[in-house]
Amino acid sequence: MITTRIIVIGFGPVAARLIDGLTPSVSRGELSVMVFGHEPCDAYNRVLVGELAVGRCDRDAMTLSSARELHEAGVTVELGRTVTRVDRSVKTVTLDDGRQLSYDRLVFATGARANVPSLNGITRAKDDASLDDAPRMSGVSVLRDVADATVIARAVASRQRIIVLGAGILGMEFALAASEQGADVTIVHTGHAPLPRQLDADSGRVLVNTLRSHSVTLRPHSRVEEVLHTTHENGHVTFRAVVTADGAVVSGDLLVLSCGSHARTELATRSGLATARGILVDAATRTWDDPDVFAIGDCAQVIPTAPIPGTTAPGSPPGLIGPGWAQADRLIQVITDAGMPQPVEEEPQRPSVVTMKASTVDVSAVGDTSVDVWDSSNDLQGIAHWLDPQHGRSMKLVTHDGKLVAFACVGLPRAASELALLYSRRAELPADRSALLRLDGAGNVADRLPSAADEKVCQCNGVSAQTITDAVRGGCHTVTDVSSRTRAGTGCGGCIGRITDLINASAVHVD
Repeated sequence: MITTRIIVIGFGPVAARLIDGLTPSVSRGELSVMVFGHEPCDAYNRVLVGELAVGRCDRDAMTLSSARELHEAGVTVELGRTVTRVDRSVKTVTLDDGRQLSYDRLVFATGARANVPSLNGITRAKDDASLDDAPRMSGVSVLRDVADATVIARAVASRQRIIVLGAGILGMEFALAASEQGADVTIVHTGHAPLPRQLDADSGRVLVNTLRSHSVTLRPHSRVEEVLHTTHENGHVTFRAVVTADGAVVSGDLLVLSCGSHARTELATRSGLATARGILVDAATRTWDDPDVFAIGDCAQVIPTAPIPGTTAPGSPPGLIGPGWAQADRLIQVITDAGMPQPVEEEPQRPSVVTMKASTVDVSAVGDTSVDVWDSSNDLQGIAHWLDPQHGRSMKLVTHDGKLVAFACVGLPRAASELALLYSRRAELPADRSALLRLDGAGNVADRLPSAADEKVCQCNGVSAQTITDAVRGGCHTVTDVSSRTRAGTGCGGCIGRITDLINASAVHVD
């Protein structure tokens, strides 16, 4: 038997999913798999880094794959190791310790790095292209990995003054959680309201009111130009404040940079692979330049057909764990089926529903909801909008031919869950769309049994309502129990509320 040699660069959550699926073939001697992870720790769910930073989960709960267990299964995992060069002409990789290893197939799962904006006063580490552009100053951090979370956790625990630069999903989730733990949190951002990519103007205003009621200070329309610091006698530099374009000085003990991320493509580019916002791959995750090289997760930019030379490659890496896991599952089939890609659904890719995970504020959105309700030029679209600023609730729906193409929900978690289901199934909305508002009324949990057994509750893992209900009937009484048995809720966490509803509903019907 000829053993196919697979090398995986990266040991994040998407790589862990891939390796988990390849392990049976390793045990049978069909594959040899080597994995090199830049971080010196087991693969973990990066989505939960913010939860770790505020003390809401521990490190063990984040672990997705153990290097020790993989080693026992025959997979070689080397932690704290970096691939510095790929020579595709002879199919070898060079490691940071000088070793050269051969491969038959190579997988880039290098993920993404946090953006560090160019600001006066911040010196970034750029000694090696494989390293993060980490700020060299105590009191300034990004929120991307476990090491970042450890630094930030100390500031949260001691209830320090924390400035969050940026108002995207991750920054908002962290800001709310840190404020709930007693930290003094200020969000500094350039827009008029948080989540500008997800929410229309009115929904954004509702969210602003809600945040203020939760003791989060907002400084909108503020462009930071400089970071002030103090240099101590021993040469140690500590953060002191930020200065905005209008001259305002915002003081704090910790600055958390939440300014998005960009794919780690440096190694791929040096290897001669085509890159844009990510490494360009086809629907089977195979790079356009080399049939034996693949890319998955936040470093991969999927383009189903070859880009036209001289044009800008459309799209971007997914940025969400669910699509990354789907890519890993697809690549498992490609590798284990003698390299023949399985048929890929030809329908156009659609944006994924984004859910803000916060215990006190519920936000879900997808698509472009900025369209004006009164714009008569949008004759092909139907638009419905409800606002209740006093109670922190809003819902905006955009439909095409009666089917949902975009929505934004604030403060209506069960309506948002139903809308996410309708969106994923391309189903028509009810004729009386205001009926959706009643889902968040009192006493509706027991009545919200799933409309179909095959309803996908956990989009990240493709777990159906029936699977979750069966798990509950089989003795799972908590979300943790259900997650352990079915994987539901172990991805982005946006389905936790719906899993809870199913557990509660099953309990009511059993009684």
